[in-house]
Amino acid sequence: MPAAERLGSHLKRAEQALNATKHAVLKPVGLTVPQYAALLFLSERPGISAAGLARACRVTPPTMNTVLKKLQERGLIERTPHEWHKNVLEIRLTEEGKAVMADADARAIRVERALAEEFTEEERASIVALLGRCVDLLESVRPAQTETSRSI
Repeated sequence: MPAAERLGSHLKRAEQALNATKHAVLKPVGLTVPQYAALLFLSERPGISAAGLARACRVTPPTMNTVLKKLQERGLIERTPHEWHKNVLEIRLTEEGKAVMADADARAIRVERALAEEFTEEERASIVALLGRCVDLLESVRPAQTETSRSI
């Protein structure tokens, strides 16, 4: 099957264009797209653990630890022991982190709004529904991690 006929190629191209555009608008704030994603989820769920944040951002725990290290070095987040589970660190935005997040989010929202405005309300609803179907199908046919190979 030629690449031009593969839906995955089109999905990947759209994802790469979105990430490249967000990277460009976030660069003046000094954030990468993964760092912005972490700050976004932290702003919505203060106190989340690194493992929970990795799941929310759909990255591996080691990747999230690298992101968090950079954010902590910049003073944008703080990590404190959980009140009951001392081996779990809760992560929160610092005041500087909240300010950087507000600036970065305004920039990212401009990208999201420009993208949304390219489509009618009905088209946006269709895109969301169709992408949801893609996710549902792909998750239903994904081989279990214990399987070495499986044909779809």
